[in-house]
Amino acid sequence: MFRKIRNYFTHEDEKLRDNRWIFSTMLIGAVLSLIAAFVLSVEVIHLARNPNASLSCNINAIISCGTVAKHPTNELFGFPNSFIGLMSEPVVIAVAIAGLAGVRFPRLFMFVAQIFYTLGFVFALTLLYISMFIIQALCPWCLLVTLTTIMVWFSITRYNIRENNLYLPKNLSKKAHKFIEKDYDKFAMAVLIFVIVAAIVAKYGDGLFA
Repeated sequence: MFRKIRNYFTHEDEKLRDNRWIFSTMLIGAVLSLIAAFVLSVEVIHLARNPNASLSCNINAIISCGTVAKHPTNELFGFPNSFIGLMSEPVVIAVAIAGLAGVRFPRLFMFVAQIFYTLGFVFALTLLYISMFIIQALCPWCLLVTLTTIMVWFSITRYNIRENNLYLPKNLSKKAHKFIEKDYDKFAMAVLIFVIVAAIVAKYGDGLFA
């Protein structure tokens, strides 16, 4: 079994191998994000019924889903932010499964998908900033959503650059291709995740586990 999995991700066809990594990352990220969105939605309902409810991830003053959920920014569009994940992640899952099955998507479809997921990417980072510096509390499930959103965004961006789906000017497209060919995008993703983790540790330190 492990040999089959290894062979699946080490296929001699470079493009096929890259696709399998890209869409597998998208699938795993979207599934985890959907689970997190579901849990957050359930907790929002619990809080609506009982504002004093103690949630499972209310660990201390810093790690507290309840504190984050009660803040006005948890409903930026008039409904819980987690509902967006319930609506959008199944679409990402469907795209990832289709991609693993070898479906080639229309250029315009992937361009529009890139726009919407980029908005989601910016939204996730904005909520993280609000959580860290305005609310002064962290939600583990929200952090999972941020992590998976980063994973999916870099995956879909890599695919769209490689397949010329972004309608970039010729010179910019050539530079973008060289960027992903050298796997600099993977390095950028790792650096971004590291910076976020380092920022959380630097800001809250021992208080995370108090």
